[in-house]
Amino acid sequence: MSDIHRLGDRTYYIDGVTNVGVYVYGSKCCIIDAGLDKGVGKIITDIIDENKWRLEKIFLTHSHADHSGACAYLREQTGCKVYAPGVCAQLVRYPYLIPTTLYGGFPNLKMRSKFVMPAVCECEEISADVIPDGLSFIHTDGHDFEQIAFKTSDNVWFAGDIVCDKTTINRYKISFLYDVKAHLNSLERFMSVKGNVFVPSHSNPVNDIETLCRENIKNVFEVCGVIKGICKNAVSIDEIIEKLLVEFNIKLYVMQYELVGETARSYLSYLLDKKEIECVFEGNKLLWRTV
Repeated sequence: MSDIHRLGDRTYYIDGVTNVGVYVYGSKCCIIDAGLDKGVGKIITDIIDENKWRLEKIFLTHSHADHSGACAYLREQTGCKVYAPGVCAQLVRYPYLIPTTLYGGFPNLKMRSKFVMPAVCECEEISADVIPDGLSFIHTDGHDFEQIAFKTSDNVWFAGDIVCDKTTINRYKISFLYDVKAHLNSLERFMSVKGNVFVPSHSNPVNDIETLCRENIKNVFEVCGVIKGICKNAVSIDEIIEKLLVEFNIKLYVMQYELVGETARSYLSYLLDKKEIECVFEGNKLLWRTV
C-alpha cells in the first residue's frame, strides 16, 4: 500500500517500488516520475483525487519503464502532459527502442515485458518554460541516455536513479549504467548540491547526499576493478558477463542478461577510453584484456 508523505509546504512523495514526487501549485499538481504500470497509476490518481488536486503535468527523470510505465494510463485518465529530458522523450514515445538498445537487435517477447518496455505514450522534451514556478532541474546523465534531478521550492530534491542506497549497492553491486564516465561526473556534481531532503527513486529520503554519492562512486570503481581482474587474460564479452553474474550472485534470466550485458559493455567502453583495457583479436574473436 503506497502512502503520500509531506516534505514541505508544496512538496510530497508517494512511496513505492519507484518513489513518485508530487509538487502542488494552487489547485494543480505535477508529479515527478510515474511508476511501472496501470496499477501504480490508479494509486496515484486515487491519492491526487483524495486531495482534490488536478494533475497537469508529469515530469520524468528518465525513460526507464519503472519510471514511465504508468504515464499512458495517467494521460488517458487526466489529460495531463508528459515531459522527459532530450532523447528520453523519444524513448517514451517509441518504447520499443528501449529493449532494442539493451539487446542490440530485435528483442524477443520476453525482452518486451512491461519491466523493460513501457506502454506507448505521447511525450515532449522538457524545457525551462514548461515547468511550474518553484520547480527546477539539472542534468544527472549516465544512468540512462539522459537523466535529470528536480528541486522544489521547499529545497527538496527528487534524485531519480543517480544514487542507490547502501543496501541496494550491497545487494545488486552492478546496477545498470549507460555511460560510466557521465555517471561519475554527475555524482561528483550532485554531491555538492544544497538541499534539505533528497528522495532517491528506490530508497527512503535522506538528508546527507554527499555520503551517498561517495558510496556510489566507490562502488563504480570496485566494479571496474572486478572487470579488470576478469580481463587479466583475454576474454570474450560473454565470458565477462558470465563471470560478473557469478561474482555478484545474480540469477541469469533474459532481462538480467540484457541489463548486465549492456552495463558490462558500458564499463568496457569506459575502461577502454581510459586505456586500462584493450581489444585483442584471436582469429575472428574480439577479446578484452587488461593493459
